Amino acid sequence: MESACLHEPLPLPEHTVRRETPDGGQAAVTLYPVFPGIDIHYHDVHAASCPLEPAAPGVLEISHCREGRMEYRLGSRYFYLAPGDLSVARQDVLPTLAAFPTGHYHGITVTVDPGLAPRCLSCFLEDVEVQPAALAEKFCAAGGYFAARSSRRVEHVFSELYQVPEDLRRGYLKVKILELLLFLSALEVPAQPQAAAPGLSRGQVSLARKTADYLLANTESKVTVQELSRHFGASAAQIQASFRGVYGRSPAAWLRLQKMHGAAELLRSTDRTVLDIAGQFGYDNASKFARAFRDVIGVSPNEYRSGVDQDSCAP
Repeated sequence: MESACLHEPLPLPEHTVRRETPDGGQAAVTLYPVFPGIDIHYHDVHAASCPLEPAAPGVLEISHCREGRMEYRLGSRYFYLAPGDLSVARQDVLPTLAAFPTGHYHGITVTVDPGLAPRCLSCFLEDVEVQPAALAEKFCAAGGYFAARSSRRVEHVFSELYQVPEDLRRGYLKVKILELLLFLSALEVPAQPQAAAPGLSRGQVSLARKTADYLLANTESKVTVQELSRHFGASAAQIQASFRGVYGRSPAAWLRLQKMHGAAELLRSTDRTVLDIAGQFGYDNASKFARAFRDVIGVSPNEYRSGVDQDSCAP
C-alpha cells in the first residue's frame, strides 16, 4: 500500500523569477518543487551581489556551485563556494546578501523544510531511511554551516541534476534528489567542520578586493605582483594567497576572466560589433579576442550571442 505522503499536493508550481540586482546586474532563479517541503532552485547570476530570499527558521539549504564563485560572510569569517563545492547550511544563519567575486554564478540549491517534509523519506522509496531533521542536526549542529570541497563523489551526484530530460523531469528530479539526500546521510562530517574550511579574515578579503579594484583601474597595463606588493605594502605571498582565497585564481588569470565576462555581458545586452567590444578590452585583433573568449566562455563570441537565451544551468 502506497503512503499518503506520495499524493500530497506540491506547494508551488515550477517557475522562473528574473530580477535586476542592486548593482545593475541580472539574476534568475528557476524553481522546481520535488516533494512536499523539498524544492530545487537553479541559480543563474550575472552580478557582484544579490539579496537572498528571507530566511525561514529550520530550513536546510544544500548548495552546489557549477561555475563562478559565491561568498558568504558568517560572523567575522568569509567562506567561498567554488566550482564543484558543496555546502549545507541552515537558512537562518546565512547572510541576507550573497556576493559573487567573479561577477557571475551558476549553481543549484536544494531546500529542505523539516517541518513540511515527511519525517522519513522511506515513504517515497523503500529503504531510503533518510530523516530531514537528522540531516539538519548532522551538518548544522556545530554552527549552521558545512562545506565539502570538489570531489568525484560530489560531482557524480550533482552532474546529472544539470542535465535533466525534459520529458522525464518530474520523476527524474525525484530520483536524483533522493540520491542526493541518501548520499548526504552517508557522508562523513569532521568532528570540527569549520577546521576543514576556516574561511578568510576581513583583512585578507579587503586586500584581495583592493587588488581587484587596482587591476580593473589599470587594464591597459600589465600589472605585476611585485608592483601590487609595493603599492599595498604587503608581501607578494600575502597578495597571492588573499587574492586566490577570494577569487580562486591568480590576479592575472582573474583579470583575463573578468575581461571575457565583461565582453559576454556586452554581447548579451548591446548590438555592438564583436570588433568594437574586443577593442574595449584591449584586443585590436578579432581572432585573438575570439580565441581568448572561447577559452573562457566555451564558445565563440558569435555563437554566444546567438545562444544567449541558453545562458542558464536550469534544465
